[in-house]
Amino acid sequence: MTSQASSVPRRVLVVGNGLIGASIGLALRARGVDVRLEDADPAKVRLAAELGAGQPYESTADPADHAVIAVPPAYVAETLHRLQESGLTRSASDVASVKTGPLAAVRQRGCGLAAFVGGHPVAGRERSGPAAARPDLFTGRPWVLTPTAETSDDTLATARAVAELCGAVPVVMSATEHDEAMALVSHAPQVVASALAALLLDAPPSTVALAGQGLRDLTRIAASDPALWTDIATANAAPLADVLHRLIDGLAAVAFALEVGDGTAVADGLRAGNAGYARLPGKHSRPAASYAVVPVVLPDEPGRLARLFADAAEAGVNVEDLSVEHAPGAPVGVIELAVLPTAASALVAALSERGWSVHPVLHT
Repeated sequence: MTSQASSVPRRVLVVGNGLIGASIGLALRARGVDVRLEDADPAKVRLAAELGAGQPYESTADPADHAVIAVPPAYVAETLHRLQESGLTRSASDVASVKTGPLAAVRQRGCGLAAFVGGHPVAGRERSGPAAARPDLFTGRPWVLTPTAETSDDTLATARAVAELCGAVPVVMSATEHDEAMALVSHAPQVVASALAALLLDAPPSTVALAGQGLRDLTRIAASDPALWTDIATANAAPLADVLHRLIDGLAAVAFALEVGDGTAVADGLRAGNAGYARLPGKHSRPAASYAVVPVVLPDEPGRLARLFADAAEAGVNVEDLSVEHAPGAPVGVIELAVLPTAASALVAALSERGWSVHPVLHT
């Protein structure tokens, strides 16, 4: 059996130096791991290296303890085959956001499955490329590992250690379970956000100018890279299509209820949304908590946000969450501070004392 200490890799080769690959490099370097970088685009290697994600791979380097394959799903099998044929690494994992397709391709290429485990850090940004990389991108986030019956204990332990070194929480499941889960919690939201944002193309400027924080929250990820998401969506086509069909059925039912004036059916749909939202895990993956929300008017001036947090800290109140809504055409916004209900009164009193404009407390 592999000990925890022996499973920690000393040298990791990161193949693919975009947002995820470069972020992995940054996170591992921060933990003292020797990271080597490789990418089909030399410019990405140079930029990732300059940012501190590792050193460019050299052919004279010793084999890596582990390779992280951070390339699009369609290229995972080809990359793994090359790494194994060249003896560049003792084991490998990938970070593709779909798992069944790449695994089938890996089998077809005849790659050594004992030294490979599928992986997917469930984290990202709407920006891409090494310039957007962050060493804390995976902190507290799930990192799914999808071992097969052939995956060796050593390989799984090393991949788990890589995830933990990056600050992530390893989660083991099958490739099929992963793809079905991602279709619902990741891939469908991207398609829905893009479809909703696309409606803005035909809207008059006066309508778009009225957009509030709700629409901005729902469409934020619509700014993501279309080429990347086309690859992801088509690679997970069947599970994603199933989720979208179910969503379309739900929307069609609400649309029909509106057309015939069935308010009860509309309310049922909204209540089902309440119940589904309540299932989302809260802070530190604990069950979602109820908070009191303290709205505070925040002038758009340097240092005011820092001062607000300092005043809350001086009052001995921990801010559990926050959101900001900017006032169109005005140099102010409203920041909503989510706190434990027992702390709301103390926070309101403390902030009011310090001159902040505090509005009535809301409850979630």
